[in-house]
Amino acid sequence: QAQLVESGGGLVQAGGSLRLSCVASGRTFSTYTMGWFRQAPGKEREFVAGLSWSGLNTYVADYADSVKGRFTISRNNAENTVYLQMNSLKSEDTAVYYCAAALSRRRSYEYWGQGTQVTVSS
Repeated sequence: QAQLVESGGGLVQAGGSLRLSCVASGRTFSTYTMGWFRQAPGKEREFVAGLSWSGLNTYVADYADSVKGRFTISRNNAENTVYLQMNSLKSEDTAVYYCAAALSRRRSYEYWGQGTQVTVSS
């Protein structure tokens, strides 16, 4: 059974950095689209970043406008792990961050982690 487990969340001051990790198990995710989403209190879950396989060893990254230039998504297929490096954090980045996996860029995300809390203090 496929499982995604996030870690790396915590409390950080505005302007600081955090790196989230998501370890996938139960299947090989090297060709899956791996994504990060977040949900702030009272708000809907929103897309943050995604990394999609586009053939051979090439991946395409997508980012929400709100995080472009500050967040970087990456993956280590040998360790079945996807990362989200978050720099220049702002208070509005405070949310529960979820890792997710989809069969491809055009498919819905079908596997979800339990989430990790990120709190940015101003």
